[in-house]
Amino acid sequence: MTRLSQDELVRYARHLSLPHVGRDGQERLKAARVLIVGAGGLGSPAALYLAAAGVGTLGLVDADRVDLGNLQRQILHDTPGVGVPKVESGRDRIANLNPLVRVETHPVRLHAANAAEILAPYDVIVDGSDNFPTRYLVNDTCVWLGKPLVYGSIFRFEGQVSVFHAPAGPCYRCLYAEPPPPELVPNCAEGGVLGVLPGIIGTVQALEAIKLVLGIGTTLLGRLLVFDALDLAFRELQLRRDPACPVCGDDPTITEPIDYEQFCGFESSTVEHDTEVTPVALAAEFAAGPGPALLDVREPWEWEIARIDGSRLVPLGDLPARLEQLDARTPIVTICHHGARSAQARDFLKAAGFGGVRSLSGGIDEWARTVAPGMARY
Repeated sequence: MTRLSQDELVRYARHLSLPHVGRDGQERLKAARVLIVGAGGLGSPAALYLAAAGVGTLGLVDADRVDLGNLQRQILHDTPGVGVPKVESGRDRIANLNPLVRVETHPVRLHAANAAEILAPYDVIVDGSDNFPTRYLVNDTCVWLGKPLVYGSIFRFEGQVSVFHAPAGPCYRCLYAEPPPPELVPNCAEGGVLGVLPGIIGTVQALEAIKLVLGIGTTLLGRLLVFDALDLAFRELQLRRDPACPVCGDDPTITEPIDYEQFCGFESSTVEHDTEVTPVALAAEFAAGPGPALLDVREPWEWEIARIDGSRLVPLGDLPARLEQLDARTPIVTICHHGARSAQARDFLKAAGFGGVRSLSGGIDEWARTVAPGMARY
């Protein structure tokens, strides 16, 4: 067992006095390796409290950079860190909080080819991701590796937390066998989230991870904790392992990584010329001539933050009622924040008889990153 230094004895004195922790427990924390998937809203409080508690090694997985719109909830980062990779910003923040913690950074997106390699060296996995392909990938990989998974999710004013660890209990697929259709999944701009909510849920995730490392108390294994911020109410649902689960069931049908983007109904990263256009390619079209009409389907508050000159605002929810205002003979490129809503608008317009409609891949955020670096991002 890793021994505590004099500095650690002082730093963790309040833990050492706890009968369920003590010196042995603190040494377990020091020897532990915890991976946090997503250094955003949930990952921020989880990382800070796990570091403060003295978890010896923390891994951070995130391919994004800090932007100004993150700071309403992602307290691992700060204003000077805008533009910095999140794993680097998080590493520096943790170093300032507790330099005795080692931080391993993984500035990549998890996918079928790298998930097992990244997750394998860690004792506990904390899932702070915000998309279904990653959640299912992390869950399945944890099942195959035998790793306990601390799950958390947030939406508007509600949050959920549970612990999955098959075969001792259920896995994520036992709760949600399949993801909802993509068109029913609100994006951040449409759904929103109360900034303090991930602080509550992420802190509970940190608590569950610490209990798993120490082997104390009763974890949320087999239970789903649901939090309603507006009513300040917690409720609990009992979960059971599903014998028919395709991953952790008695006769699993999924035994290796699958195409999670396709499984969750998300479009392939391959851009089809007749349905999508990259920001760089669109800019080249405008440089060569008049270019297509630009239809921005975001919300008015997003339009106020940043917009492409010459674009027209018609929020996605208003599009059916304003269809007659658009010229079906004119080539159109639909625009949103990251590309999900614009793809829905494109498909709707095509079904309505519009020809030559494409979606801007990556949305206005990718436009700002690759074509207009001075444009505000959120």
